[in-house]
Amino acid sequence: MNDTTTNDTTAVLRTRLAALAHDDDGMSTVEYAIGTVAAAAFAAVLYAVVSGDSIVGALTGIVQRALSTTF
Repeated sequence: MNDTTTNDTTAVLRTRLAALAHDDDGMSTVEYAIGTVAAAAFAAVLYAVVSGDSIVGALTGIVQRALSTTF
């Protein structure tokens, strides 16, 4: 191979790699969908934890102590 063919091949490969690296069509939609699913799953876990009897009892105790404090 001569230098011109090698340079042309290198230029074509660089152009194709650059196009692949910058091709983000649809990525934002997928990222939002995954973020929404993750947020919903986190909310479900948080609700399950907070609605448990021990947490409700602890929060009720904290509120009662705060309301019964004398100034």
